[in-house]
Amino acid sequence: MQFEFLLEQVVNGLVLGGYYLLIALGLSLIFSVGGIVNLAHGAFYALGAYVCVELTSRLGFGASVVISPLAVALLGILFERFILRRFYTADPILSLLVTFGLAMVAEQAIRMIWGAAPVSTEIPQSFRGSVIVGDFLFSRYRLLILGVVAAILLGVWWLLQKTSFGRVVRAGIQRPDMVAALGIRLQPYMTAIVMLGVGLAALGGAFFAPITTVHPAMGSDIMTIAFVVVVIGGLGSFWGVVIAALLVGVVRGIAIHFEPAAGEASIYILMFLVLLVRPRGLLGERIEKFE
Repeated sequence: MQFEFLLEQVVNGLVLGGYYLLIALGLSLIFSVGGIVNLAHGAFYALGAYVCVELTSRLGFGASVVISPLAVALLGILFERFILRRFYTADPILSLLVTFGLAMVAEQAIRMIWGAAPVSTEIPQSFRGSVIVGDFLFSRYRLLILGVVAAILLGVWWLLQKTSFGRVVRAGIQRPDMVAALGIRLQPYMTAIVMLGVGLAALGGAFFAPITTVHPAMGSDIMTIAFVVVVIGGLGSFWGVVIAALLVGVVRGIAIHFEPAAGEASIYILMFLVLLVRPRGLLGERIEKFE
């Protein structure tokens, strides 16, 4: 029974890791291309959850989980055009202050629109219950989340590695001066990356709305863990963030199995140990500032 329960916690940890991945991957992409640490990233995650809850009562969960991240991604165009674009070549502390302020504004706007009380939605009827594999019991909805995260991960990898769009983005991360010398404007690519990043965060909020508490401060709560994942994985590293997110989720799941109070502490202990050995993170790269 101990082994079965431990394995169940590992699977739950992978689900949790996938949850962290959707948030941290977008955060890492925006930093890698734009050189901006977006402290407002959690606000898009919260907005995705709230829009999903709002639409579920009208359109059903299936439609809302698709429309919500798309709507937030379109909002990302305005975010990049009128806010981030001003700070690509500015002192990084300025973008930190502006996005932090925007996060506070967004949280209060959510309170004004939806109220301060937590809201919730239900797991779709078709994904309620559990799947029994031998002696193991797994939640259907959590397995759905694992499948969706895997599909999203493969899609983003293909976009960045196998398309001309991805080649320009990767070149812009490593050698923005060379990209500019070739006459390629990175600005449209940055807009697309911001849309992708905030859309992934909103997708995370939408999928986890039925199994977590949706409240105005949820964006601030997730940002700390998202930063821990990015730091452990290494700034500018796609697979580093993937490995770190899953590792953080599994470590937290196993720690909770042995000592429920140790779940949060285990994340920070893991970050401390990784940075002792690898100051740049697991797969961190040296990157140049976006110009």
